[in-house]
Amino acid sequence: MSTPINLNQYRKAKAKAAKKAQADENTVKFGRTKAEKDLTNRQSDKQRRDLDGHEVEE
Repeated sequence: MSTPINLNQYRKAKAKAAKKAQADENTVKFGRTKAEKDLTNRQSDKQRRDLDGHEVEE
């Protein structure tokens, strides 16, 4: 005879693996690293400052 399997543990492990797979998929789809986000924020701030610097004051 084979060893008994705890179906509750099997069900939880399967659900955990599915969540991990979904998370990995979302990371590829939507994820950006913190460095990429910081770079984008710094670039937009610089563009805003440069545009404000070219403003003509009356």
